[in-house]
Amino acid sequence: MLGIGRSGEILQCGQNAPGVVGRSPEELVGTDASKLFAVEGKEALTGLFDALGTNQERTAVLSVIDDDGAALDAVVSVVPMHGRDNDSGLMMIRVAVTDLERFTDPALMRWALLDDALPRISAMLDLEQMAQELAKVVVPHFCNSAGVLIRESIMGADEVPSFSPEGTAVLHRLAVAADNDFASWSAAFPAGEVLAYPPGTPYARVMATGAPVLESHVDRAAARAIAKVWRRKPVARLLNGVSMVLLPLIARGTTLGFIVCTRSDAHRAFDAYDVEIGMDFAARAALYIDNARRYSRERATALTLQRSMLPTGLTAPSSVELRHRYLPGNQLIEVGGDWYEAIALPGGRVALIVGDVAGHGVRAAVTMGRLRTALQTIVNLELSPSEGLQQVDALMRGIGEREPAFATCVYAVYDATDGSCEIASAGHLPPLLLQPGGESEFLDVSPAPPLGVGEGMIESRTFTIGDGGILVLYTDGLVENRGQDIDDGLARLRSVFGPEALLSPLEDLAKATLDGAYSDHDRDDIAVLITRLRRLPEEHVVTMTLPARPSAVREARGRVRSTLESWDLQELSFTAELLVSELVTNALRYATGDIGLRMLLDRTLVFETRDGSDALPRARQAADDDENGRGLQVVHRLAKRWGARLAGQGKIVWCEMDLPGGGDRVLEAWPGEAHHL
Repeated sequence: MLGIGRSGEILQCGQNAPGVVGRSPEELVGTDASKLFAVEGKEALTGLFDALGTNQERTAVLSVIDDDGAALDAVVSVVPMHGRDNDSGLMMIRVAVTDLERFTDPALMRWALLDDALPRISAMLDLEQMAQELAKVVVPHFCNSAGVLIRESIMGADEVPSFSPEGTAVLHRLAVAADNDFASWSAAFPAGEVLAYPPGTPYARVMATGAPVLESHVDRAAARAIAKVWRRKPVARLLNGVSMVLLPLIARGTTLGFIVCTRSDAHRAFDAYDVEIGMDFAARAALYIDNARRYSRERATALTLQRSMLPTGLTAPSSVELRHRYLPGNQLIEVGGDWYEAIALPGGRVALIVGDVAGHGVRAAVTMGRLRTALQTIVNLELSPSEGLQQVDALMRGIGEREPAFATCVYAVYDATDGSCEIASAGHLPPLLLQPGGESEFLDVSPAPPLGVGEGMIESRTFTIGDGGILVLYTDGLVENRGQDIDDGLARLRSVFGPEALLSPLEDLAKATLDGAYSDHDRDDIAVLITRLRRLPEEHVVTMTLPARPSAVREARGRVRSTLESWDLQELSFTAELLVSELVTNALRYATGDIGLRMLLDRTLVFETRDGSDALPRARQAADDDENGRGLQVVHRLAKRWGARLAGQGKIVWCEMDLPGGGDRVLEAWPGEAHHL
């Protein structure tokens, strides 16, 4: 850099000017700057001075003549100086560094490796992106070509390191960089490759020892040996004559991988001081990689936990249509305690559940998983919603003894045979019901404290839902946030489910329900379960009353046979008659009064008997000389499943059969199911 007057006289010179133009400061100051350049560039040089005279910046390519008379191409720029006397300016002369002069300034290398790029790279959390940026830093500031490799176990979030049969570590090459002939380097050392280096090579040695490996000069014989043992012929040409250093990436006492750097024979070979600079860089890079590794592992663990605890499929009677959405709190907290569930129950019923564990993160997700598992068991035991939530409340009290925890939950059981819906709530927001007539209301469910908090009893209420009504269960994150009062949120939700919603697809309603939620980065978790409730066709539900006498078994078989013929299921008649015979016989033996028989055709074929006894049957292993105890064993062997539940003053015993061509199935997927997570 030179300070010049408007006439071209050199007034000052920078400390590196002698190295660029080949003259001492004494020789430069006071001379005409035009004498530094070849005469062929006189016209371009005149243009530079003219621009300086008009306070303009300008750049040109000129030939600089050094003290030996040799010409070097240079990029020359002039910049006017703005002061009280505008009669001076700066002339910047930039020449290319020769190969022998490259990598000779340790201060420049330290600045480029440690001060310039690392602070920016440290903020990255993606391993592959970080590795690519690291490779771009060392090339061209430290070497001509480089590769970043880490253990494959780290990429797979596996804590147990893997090894090849020869005992060397299995590595994953994340990035490759080269400032010349990149195609050859990337072909011989492709990014994304999973490999184990052969024993005895520098690559295997750095992983085995955890110490840097310096190969000041790799001659032709050594390069061929590496290529031969590795069975990659192009490697011999690429490594011939290079200087190589392998820098281990060690973080918290663990060798994560290494960075391999090479310089061609046209440049200064690596030495001990280069190794010191490189290890400073590798030590910091290893910490950043380890932080990214830990973040990736924890995030994958949390998301796997969340996905495993949310349902992978919802079941319901064929007349019930379902849509659901789950939206985590924000990008920083991607797991939470909200959940939803829909479980088909025997007798054309479905259990609909939405809950919210207080808090965020993995702890809330774990508690949610425990509650969801408990509720699944309770649902299959066919307890009423109030009894089921009472049992879960006891579980939450046990959890709260070890650490504070509470949750809200709403639990509904819809019967598609008569349109009744029994709902219980524990501290949860009221469900929204849109009746077929277009009236919408928040259902007045008996209030109860959240699970694990209060001492009050949980009660349920039964509502009658018209055919085609829409029931919406949701968590508080949908209707409440920092910028919106809960009453405004409830009003907005109610407006979405106006009379026109009766004719809208549930998928469109689900999208409208979450409108604006994705842009709110401070939101709470959101879980929504939207159901369109229709009753089963009347012809698919057949009910009859049988007298409490032995002839009832024959009457039941005849009715089963005729009903299956009307349903075009004659091939099931023999097995179905046998099952119903056992159920009716069991009711005759252990109950008094008339016996109710009901047959339902839906995704499966269901048979139910109702009697006045509240004693639930249980299957037992009959001895060889027992006269009784084999009826339920027959039911267990022939039916898909069977069970019993209390109903009023008596009980219902039921069994299911698969239909020809397929049995019970999960509801089909729909566009937008990716919103599940």
